[in-house]
Amino acid sequence: MKLFDTHCHINDERFDEDRLETIFRMKEAGVERAVVVGDGARDPESAFALSRENDFLYAAAAVHPHDAILWTENHPELIKKWMSLDKVVALGEIGLDYHYDLSPRDQQREVFDIQMELAYTLDKPVILHIREAHGEATEMMLSRVRAGRMPRGIMHCYTGSWESAKTYMDMGLFISLSGAVTFKNAPKLWEVAKNIPVDRLLIETDCPYMAPVPMRGKRNEPAYVKYVLEKIAEIRNADSNELSDITYQNGLNAFGMTE
Repeated sequence: MKLFDTHCHINDERFDEDRLETIFRMKEAGVERAVVVGDGARDPESAFALSRENDFLYAAAAVHPHDAILWTENHPELIKKWMSLDKVVALGEIGLDYHYDLSPRDQQREVFDIQMELAYTLDKPVILHIREAHGEATEMMLSRVRAGRMPRGIMHCYTGSWESAKTYMDMGLFISLSGAVTFKNAPKLWEVAKNIPVDRLLIETDCPYMAPVPMRGKRNEPAYVKYVLEKIAEIRNADSNELSDITYQNGLNAFGMTE
């Protein structure tokens, strides 16, 4: 299979002991491209370095909603600089996270909107992290759609309903499914996986989090994205190899890459 892990964190410290081996395993598993997402509030450089050192790795960076409280007046210029770097393909992950509330909600909304505007101005796709805040995030994005200032982008690690997925796709967004679609208690995601138009579907690991069945309980890694793909193919009654080719091309389209 030809696989594209559209969201991974192999720059995370949990890979410090075996990062090279992890990269070898992902290539052995057929992962031909992957986007490493950097931490714009603390350490974006680790993602950039991996993209420079590995021809099949790319990078993204921005300030996560958890870290909105760490936003400074220097960040807009920093983000512009990051987005100009070779092989930095997206601004993200950004959004709202009302599950942990690690930053005040009003500050999350402000930082989210600033970064959405930057992405639109810079013509970069956004990687969206929305958790227990879909109502407010949708209203903010619909306002941008109405104003003609909505950037293109990806709903990362999607765990919402099919109805919400249709709203996001109407905004032009891709829907990215992770290991959660393999869980035994995920009927909402199975509905999404079954019904989503194939040209809007992406796959990811979000490693080291969200390890798919049959790797539950282990540290997740990009080689395991094949299990996400295989589960979606099973749900759709589709050929795994054909679906891998389609989701690979969708990844290129989402990030504005060429073959």
